[in-house]
Amino acid sequence: MLEFDDGRLDDPEVLARRGDRLRHLALAGARLRRALDLADLGALAAVADGFRPRALIALGTEARLLRAVAEPTCPLPLVAWPRPDLPAWVGPLDLVVVVAGDLGATGETVRAALKRGAVVFVVGPRLGALPEFAVGRSLAQIVTGTDDGLVNAMIALCGLEWLGVTPISQPLVVADALDAVAEECSPHLSLGLNPAKEAAVALADATVLLWGGTTLAARAARRLAESVRAAIQRVALAADAAELLPVLAGATPPDPFADPFLRPATAPAHCLVTLDDATGGPSVDEARRDLERLATARGVRVVPLAYGEGSPVQRYACLLQRGLFAVAFLELGLE
Repeated sequence: MLEFDDGRLDDPEVLARRGDRLRHLALAGARLRRALDLADLGALAAVADGFRPRALIALGTEARLLRAVAEPTCPLPLVAWPRPDLPAWVGPLDLVVVVAGDLGATGETVRAALKRGAVVFVVGPRLGALPEFAVGRSLAQIVTGTDDGLVNAMIALCGLEWLGVTPISQPLVVADALDAVAEECSPHLSLGLNPAKEAAVALADATVLLWGGTTLAARAARRLAESVRAAIQRVALAADAAELLPVLAGATPPDPFADPFLRPATAPAHCLVTLDDATGGPSVDEARRDLERLATARGVRVVPLAYGEGSPVQRYACLLQRGLFAVAFLELGLE
């Protein structure tokens, strides 16, 4: 098993050699600005001007994010569809939105929607090989130049905002906020000054449990769990409070007098990560307190991640980004 060395987090040679993921995260704001410059929302205006859809069907890598952001204010039914085949009822009165990291994976679905007469809005890194007859009539393709799912989702939200079905997303404000997160999580800040490095140290030798009390915070928790599993091939569980409480209750409190060399732990400790976007009510606050009280009683370390400024999508993006920086430092510290 790889051992975590927190000294690597401040080692210039290690950062120079293995800092690609950190640099990628730091450029999130720049990618969003570049995508905004490339995006031609006039293509959407050409096919959807005056069109009032019966329903909106979101497909692709960030379909559930679109639904989570838009659903509270969307004036029409909104479905985040996880399957490659469309619902049987989709037809000429509907708007199909595709957020595509790779259009090849969703190309057949887009063609099926066009055959049924639906208006299709595709956001992705490049133009796809779709029927030319539909472009400008019932198909709008917005090129972003990046496969960053969050950036593509932001551009899709800008288009839906233009149609009047989502709240104001303020993408340039989000880009500035992402830059601020990159500064506070900079690899050039020492361990004691960098919250992402501190979180990485807490996660180093633990089974990671993640909880978010609101729809968007819970989605960020699931994304972080996926990132932990992909980066270090370790168990990471994102779940509701009702599902995490039994896990915490079964945790074995650490023995402060145990000698780790004579009796090494048979299983890694747990670490609870709570994600807070400051939009939850009293029930969310109570659930957080219950989790934290039980975690403290069982000797489980709690790592709070919070971001409570701006629009819902800004809160989500920055909350997720803080967690992703922590995961990147966690991966960096493993030898």
